[in-house]
Amino acid sequence: MESVVSKIYFPELKAIEEAAVTLKNVAAVTPLQQNFNLSNKYKANVLLKREDLQQVRSYKIRGAFNKISSLSSQELEKGIVCASAGNHAQGVALACNKKKIFGTIFMPAPTPKQKVEQVKMFGADYVTIKLVGDTFDDSYNEAIQNAELESKTFVHPFDDEKVIEGQATVGLEILEQSDDTIDYVFVPVGGGGLASGLSSVFKYISPQTKIIGVEPSGAPSMQLAIEKSEAVKLPSIDKFVDGAAVQKVGELTHKICLENLEKMITVPEGKVCQTILEMYNKEAIVVEPAGALTVSALDFYRDEIEGKNVVCVVSGSNNDITRTAEIKERALLYNGLKHYFIIRFPQRAGALKEFVMNVLGEHDDITFFEYSKKTTRENGPAVVGIELVKSEDLEPLIERMKNLNFFGEYLNDKPNLFEFLV
Repeated sequence: MESVVSKIYFPELKAIEEAAVTLKNVAAVTPLQQNFNLSNKYKANVLLKREDLQQVRSYKIRGAFNKISSLSSQELEKGIVCASAGNHAQGVALACNKKKIFGTIFMPAPTPKQKVEQVKMFGADYVTIKLVGDTFDDSYNEAIQNAELESKTFVHPFDDEKVIEGQATVGLEILEQSDDTIDYVFVPVGGGGLASGLSSVFKYISPQTKIIGVEPSGAPSMQLAIEKSEAVKLPSIDKFVDGAAVQKVGELTHKICLENLEKMITVPEGKVCQTILEMYNKEAIVVEPAGALTVSALDFYRDEIEGKNVVCVVSGSNNDITRTAEIKERALLYNGLKHYFIIRFPQRAGALKEFVMNVLGEHDDITFFEYSKKTTRENGPAVVGIELVKSEDLEPLIERMKNLNFFGEYLNDKPNLFEFLV
């Protein structure tokens, strides 16, 4: 099949090397570190490309600074505009500060406060933040209108040649830092800027390396675009993995990824949460949900990567500590260790004691309980959350509830009710 990518845009190696020069002393050359635990777990040589160690704690400074550096003096004087869920905004803010130019940054209203504060810190007096809409796409539309109205340059977070070339320098560094031939690179995908740039470098220098793109299951925009051979807007997305949750990937990035990627896969948000907790507890590495995508994907490639040299791009560490409870909850749910029920309690003294003594297992723990006694009813419903030690304890628990007439309804598989609890 004849490729259409080169007819539109394909990043040249020379342009990527020039971007690396532009980024010198601005973006850190982040380490490529072998990870002992992951290597043992997967019987492979697993290396982490630590983009979480950038000053802005993500790779986004690379594309933002490279793009802004390409603008004319007249364009810089008018100022720039961008839209971002957080990480691109920080890159643009730092670039504005270093270039001493003014920028307006549009961010979705639900963006974690920690990311908003970081943007303010990096941009100082050079940026104005506007919180608009519920998703990146809402902010994007407002930013485009603002740029057109005020004749400013819009700095796209991913679908721009100079941005892609800046992100591609991650790939250059990986190849320069590795002494061995790399068999697999797992790269996170949101809009596709990093995946497009990095995969292009490997296409030139190490074409035998398999590049695997990784998206959250709740926002499979690149996977759908590749399946349909066009960038398609998803009707709705799960915004939890905010750094990689976009409704539509770029026109440029889609075509490059279609040409370059070995495969696109999706990872459940709960699995991502489990990885966040494991990386913190075992490695003392703090990652945001998007930053944990690639390590999460290794479980789905266990057989293929055994004995291979594998790189995971750890793309960001802008995690808000206030999200910890939700991260733990989602991880428990994914592993089948947290369950919610409507329990029908007989409205008599001793019913709760009977439930605790005869229904709960020895190690089962009640983590949520909401009950209001209604004297006109024989049974009073309670919403109860129970945490298990082993997922296989669920069926015996439900069986005991039914045998003793406590069981009302299982809520985990009823999204319209469950969303009020999690």
